[in-house]
Parts: sequence; structure tokens; C-alpha cells
Amino acid sequence: MSNLEQARASLDGKTPLIGRMSFFLTDFCGNLLFCIIGSYLLYFYTDVFGLPVTVTGMLLLLTRILDAIDAPIWGSIVDHTHSKYGRSRPFFLWLAVPFALTMWLTFTTPSFLSDTGKIVYAVFTYLLAGIVYSGVQTAITSILPNLTSNHSERMILNTFRMVGGSVGAFISMTFTLPLVNLLGDGDQQLGFSLTVGMFGVIVVILMIFAFRHLREQNVERNVSIPVKDSVRAIKNNWPWIILVSVNLIVWICISVRQGTLIYYTKYVLNDEGLTAWLNGVMTLTQLIAFISMAFIVKFTHKFGAMILGAVMVALGHFGIYMSGTSVPMITAFWAIGALGQGLICAMPFGMLADTVDYGEWTNNVRAAGFLTAIGSALCIKAGSGLGGFIPTMIMGSYGYVANTQQTADSLFGISLCFIWVPIVLCALIAVPMCFYAKFEAMESKIVAELEERAQKSNLQAQAQ
Repeated sequence: MSNLEQARASLDGKTPLIGRMSFFLTDFCGNLLFCIIGSYLLYFYTDVFGLPVTVTGMLLLLTRILDAIDAPIWGSIVDHTHSKYGRSRPFFLWLAVPFALTMWLTFTTPSFLSDTGKIVYAVFTYLLAGIVYSGVQTAITSILPNLTSNHSERMILNTFRMVGGSVGAFISMTFTLPLVNLLGDGDQQLGFSLTVGMFGVIVVILMIFAFRHLREQNVERNVSIPVKDSVRAIKNNWPWIILVSVNLIVWICISVRQGTLIYYTKYVLNDEGLTAWLNGVMTLTQLIAFISMAFIVKFTHKFGAMILGAVMVALGHFGIYMSGTSVPMITAFWAIGALGQGLICAMPFGMLADTVDYGEWTNNVRAAGFLTAIGSALCIKAGSGLGGFIPTMIMGSYGYVANTQQTADSLFGISLCFIWVPIVLCALIAVPMCFYAKFEAMESKIVAELEERAQKSNLQAQAQ
């Protein structure tokens, strides 16, 4: 970015196109690699690496619990970072190679390991990959409040990020297995190692590119913060408290609806193949929601976009219930729900940047890393875990048994999980967002006062 472009950006809060595309690339890189874990790790461990399925289940559960702890730690690390490049931006450079390397190790299988050695190796590499990925995601989310103080521009940047993440996820989920078979030529162990290694090289190049072309505008306000001060940024930060509570419920809702879809199609609709079709519809319609997000916010405001998204998800599930076994009707209502899910999934990432401003305005502490790490990474991990746990408890209590003819009670339990639990969760999302409206109305005033404080501080420093 030229000096002229930087000057213009500081005046109007607009980010040059190359900066927007760089922010696009950050989440593209994150999802290009990490979505391989979500899509193929279970299969890789059982069918390629040769771990017993029961051991694999316990391994994934244990590592998920341990991995959830790292979000606030990474947030504190970011808040303690002080460099000429800013707080968050350096991590795109520092973590590019470790991210690619740990992901490659996770999908690479040393042939000399014993059965016990395989388990130890799997735990170590998967846990390490998750920790590094949390650092990458924390940097992506925490850099947004420092890229611009313009709230409209933040929504645009968040749109670029979410679209980039969707493109990365699409490539990862669509092309990984064909590349594994092509590059491995029948040897899936070799195929996974080469495919993830190739993706890793791409990620390193693109993350370094993003590092070079992003600029943090509030570097002078980013002094190192003690942990106790980072925690103090939460005090009376009601928009952050509301948003984190809502985002946790959002990820519970997303995990429940996506995780129970296959049970609903297989046992209630008697068409398991419908799952792939509906997932494809969801990917496309979510992308539409991401692209339209900034436009929607102009009319609904941010709190209204969250409420609209929750209403659409609830309407979609109720519509599916009313559709019976009509595939066209189910598809249409699923698409409506997917549009809503796109909104409630993407909006909090941009809104967290605004709560960082509020925390600085209220407590005089700018803890972007700590606040955004808890508000994003921790909510995603904890929400996903609870979203996987809740349906198993409900379905189990109604007598669900896998791969058998389901009883009327077990079918009711499946429908309860897929239809009604998301509807209830959507109500829990929408209601708190009504209270967020008054804080959103204060954003322009908060930004103006923070800029005034910064100018006074600079003048005092020059006088000394």
C-alpha cells in the first residue's frame, strides 16, 4: 500500500481493494486447510491411519476439550504483542509455516509407529494443529477493529472475510478426496500427505501476501496489556456480553441443525442421499447471505440482521415440518434457513470489532485479542461441542438405535432435535439482540470520542 493510499484510508476509513482481498485470503487460507479436519479427519484416522473407531472417538473428544482452553490464551498473547506491524498482523507471517506444517503432520502417517505410537502421534499432531489454527483465527478476528474505525467498512471487510472462508471451505471439501486419489494413485496415506502438503504451500504464500498488504490503523493505541487489564475490558461491556452469549447459542444452533440433518433425511424422510443435496444448497445460499450482508445491514442495522437471520432459520425449520416429504418444499425452506444461518454465523465476527471500541470507551482498555478470541474461537468450539452433545442426549432418551428401524418415539426424538430445538435456540438468539440496539446506536459517538482521546494523547506526548 502506498503512502497516499494509507493517508486516504486513515481519512475516510476505507480499505483499498488489495487490503480487502488480503482479508479475503486470511479466512480462505484458514478454511482451505482446517476444513479438511472437519470433513475427513475421522475417516483418515479410522480407514487410513488404522486407529480403532472407539479410540478415535475418545481422541477427538479429549482434544476438543483441551483445544477449547487456548482461545483466551491466544487473545492475551495478541494483546501483549507490540510491533511496528501492529498486534494481529504479525501472526499472519509468524504462523503461516507452523499452520501449514502442523496440518501436514496431522495427515502424514509415519510407517514405523506402533499402535500406541500412532495414538500418541495422532493426539499430539491434532492438538498442535488446533492450537496453531486458534492463533490464526484469533489474529483474523482481532485485526478487524484495527483495520478501520468506519463501521460500514468493517461490514464490507467482514463480507470479504466470510466469502473467502466459504470459497476455501468449498475447495477443501470438494477437491481434497479427488486429489488424494489422484496424487496417491491408490495409496491414500501418500495421497493425503501430498494433498495437504500442496494446500499448505499455497496457504503459506497467500498468508504472507495478506501480511504484506494489510495495515493496522490504530497501532499507536495498541500498547501491551496485562492479563488483568484484558479481563477488565469485559467490565460493563454489555454489548460484548450480549454478543458472546448470543454467538454461543448461534454455534449450538448451527451444530444441531447440521449434525441432525442426516438423521432426519435417513430415518424420517427415508432418503439419506438427500443430505448431500441439502448441504450443497446450504453452501450456495450461505454464500449469497455473506455477499448480501453489508447491503442488508443498511436497512436492518446489525442487530436487526441478526434477528432477521434467526427468524429465517426458525421459519425454515417450521416450513420443513409443514412440508411433510415434499422434497421441493423441504429444499425451499432449507434454503431460507440457510440464508438465515449465513447471517447469524457471519454478523458476530464484524460486531465483535465494535465491542472492542466499547470496551476501550468504557474501561480505557483496548483488548482486541482477548475480547474477540472469546467471542469467536471459544464460542465456536464450545457451541459446536454442546451442539453435538445435546442431540445425542435427546435422541438417546427417546430410544434411538443406529442402523435399525426406528420406533415412533425415536422418530419423534429425531424430529424434536432437527425441527424444534433450532426453533427454540433461534428465539434465544433474537430476544437478546433487541437489547443490543441501543448500544449499536452509540457507535458513531463512541468512535468520535475515542479519536478525540487519541488526538489529545498524541498532543500531550508531543508536548512532553
